[in-house]
Amino acid sequence: MQLNIREEGKFKYIEEGEGPVLVMLHGLFGALSNWKDVLDFFSPRYKVVVPLMPIYDLPILFTNVKYLARYIHKFIRLRGYNSYTLIGNSLGGHVALVYSKRHPENIQGLVLTGSSGLYENSSMGGTWPRREDYNFIREKVEYTFYDPATATKELVDEVFGIVNNRVKLLKILTLAKSAIRHNMSRDVKKINIPTCLIWGKNDNITPPDVAEEFHRLFPVSDLFWIDRCGHAPMMEHPGEFNVILDRWLSANIKR
Repeated sequence: MQLNIREEGKFKYIEEGEGPVLVMLHGLFGALSNWKDVLDFFSPRYKVVVPLMPIYDLPILFTNVKYLARYIHKFIRLRGYNSYTLIGNSLGGHVALVYSKRHPENIQGLVLTGSSGLYENSSMGGTWPRREDYNFIREKVEYTFYDPATATKELVDEVFGIVNNRVKLLKILTLAKSAIRHNMSRDVKKINIPTCLIWGKNDNITPPDVAEEFHRLFPVSDLFWIDRCGHAPMMEHPGEFNVILDRWLSANIKR
């Protein structure tokens, strides 16, 4: 399936299928294509929505997790979704957490995979002392996954281009620092929404103990593990990710 990207005002997004709404949020270096296998699997039975977050387009003063949550709220209001499940990977999970704290009323479920919000190792943020070294960038991208082969040349090229663009790199570093500062351990225990945690057992960025801490803090949550899997389960093991998510949605989300 080729991605059909729509534009409406300042928003770019994918919307495919009909049924209960699933809103999927990508991570710091993510893109709409990160969710392609999930989109293909669920769009025959659900309305799958993947908004592009304006990571590189915001003024520095608004380049933070809270503003991205506001941006997603404006998008959801524009599209008129009255009931939906939020699904977030990495930074996208953090945005979903902030959103859930502020606007819990219409959220049927919350799904986090490799989410920031408690703490993470700053492999994909912090500093980039050797950003012009292609092999260094390739190793950084490979570190995200259990299987280095998941870090395709296309993906490495994309990240290499981002970190060697001064403006984009500044936005990435600013957002990464915002995520680190915005710890949500006190807020998570107040988010009383059915929550699904799908985690790679070999996640180097948000290690397994992060998932276990989320599971302990949420009032209502289920935790699922994917073996031999890193920070982006929906990319590295999409088949297993989709089966876990499908079963959880069937058990917890009204159709």
